[in-house]
Amino acid sequence: MKVAIVKYNAGNILSVSYALDRLGISPVVTDHIEELQKADRVIFPGVGEASTAMQYLKERKLDIVIKNLEQPVLGICLGMQLLCSYSEENDTTCLSVFDERVVSFLPNGTDKIPQVGWNTISEYGSPLFNGLVPDAYCYFVHGYYAALGPDTIATTHYILPYSAALQKNNFYGVQFHPEKSAAVGEKILQNFLDIV
Repeated sequence: MKVAIVKYNAGNILSVSYALDRLGISPVVTDHIEELQKADRVIFPGVGEASTAMQYLKERKLDIVIKNLEQPVLGICLGMQLLCSYSEENDTTCLSVFDERVVSFLPNGTDKIPQVGWNTISEYGSPLFNGLVPDAYCYFVHGYYAALGPDTIATTHYILPYSAALQKNNFYGVQFHPEKSAAVGEKILQNFLDIV
């Protein structure tokens, strides 16, 4: 199986690559259009800031390529947010695969922003979560979130309930970092590889 990781100015490409190595997959890290189109699976990672990431993608025409991919695609953290329609982070128009808007957590006086650390995910609605125990723990690092909506396939709660994961057609997105989520994250990545 050929797995491509989208190469752009994202901070977690190496850790995603290592996580796939542990599953016996040697991914190609690329921003070449044909390699992305020919891959069996595409992972769209991301740690960083929305507007500079979108600028990088647009300069290389990767914005058009990514949203037109037909194989299973997994967006991780910022990658998931960029698959949404809009991010409040520097007023950024995104790829509009998902109809959700990405907005900033509002301070509640008790919880720190950004959310950093382990949190549970629940209400699974996709084969992406096959074999997981209820309320499995995953690792999150983010100050922006997508609200609950028609594409939500898992939820979590920090300050308020929001989408831990989204799916529309062949596109999947997770707000947490499966590559940093130990056995749970490994299972999610394996499930993504196994999706028919």
